[in-house]
Amino acid sequence: QALMGDAVSHAALPGVCIAFMLSGSKSILFFQIGAAAAGVLATFGISYITRHTRIKQDAALAIVLSVFFGFGIVLLTRIQHSGSGNQSGLDTFLFGQAASMMQSDVITMTVISFALIGICSLLFKEFKLMSFDPDFARGLGYPVAWLDQFLMLLIVVAVVVGIQAVGVVLMAAL
Repeated sequence: QALMGDAVSHAALPGVCIAFMLSGSKSILFFQIGAAAAGVLATFGISYITRHTRIKQDAALAIVLSVFFGFGIVLLTRIQHSGSGNQSGLDTFLFGQAASMMQSDVITMTVISFALIGICSLLFKEFKLMSFDPDFARGLGYPVAWLDQFLMLLIVVAVVVGIQAVGVVLMAAL
């Protein structure tokens, strides 16, 4: 579960690039929507690979992380070499730019972080059981597949909120 945040944060880069290519503007809202869409797609990809093949979760994480991040770097290079590439500033999403954050960004991050902490506190027992022994949790009657996808959604939200501050590469450390 710990590596999932790393995979999702790296997978968010192509979503940011595609959002820029579609909108043509440096809108943080579009960037976050693109990052969220790519993160959700990555979590579904990891779940699909794990459930429908013989590949284990760690290998599925590595596959999705490298494919999405590589595709994001290709898109970022394409944007930088296009006519609007110098204006894009998308390279700051690789390493973040905490100095350029506005007070509203910090407030938004704080509110969403407290909401995530609250949700995780309420479902701590279920998440802990599902993370360490999903078969036992399934035997107790917990909806393991739903809880797993909900936890992945919470990870995606955390990544999308923090990506502007620390970037794709350092989001796993945060």
